[in-house]
Amino acid sequence: MRDLIAHAASLGVTVHVAHIDTECRGFYDSVRKIVVYDFNLTPVEQRTVLAHELGHAFYDHQCHGNPKYEEAADYYAACLLIEPSEYIAAEALDPAPDAIAEELGVEPKLVHAFEKRALTRLRGVTYVGSRMGARQFRWSG
Repeated sequence: MRDLIAHAASLGVTVHVAHIDTECRGFYDSVRKIVVYDFNLTPVEQRTVLAHELGHAFYDHQCHGNPKYEEAADYYAACLLIEPSEYIAAEALDPAPDAIAEELGVEPKLVHAFEKRALTRLRGVTYVGSRMGARQFRWSG
């Protein structure tokens, strides 16, 4: 969590923990530059929700519930919490997204976001990063 709180500070955002009476597990207030997450969350949920809300802070999203904003915040969270080499090792153990999520200590939705936007699979090999030509992927395994 310290790494995420330090990241929040680098964005000029403060992090608060509170009881939230709604169904949401956390939120970003763009006016006050704060992220709040519910104190009843598990450690994995805390990291996932905080990283997701930091995605909203990074992009300065000011509209709640916009599917494109939610997708962007999930991918941002995935990039904060998923190390490519650790992803590749977890996928080698069990390629199911739920198993990868458990191994990495994140929620499955972040694994799905990471797989959708950061991975390329060619002939049984997983590549992570942009497509820049032969042998130009950041990670492979």
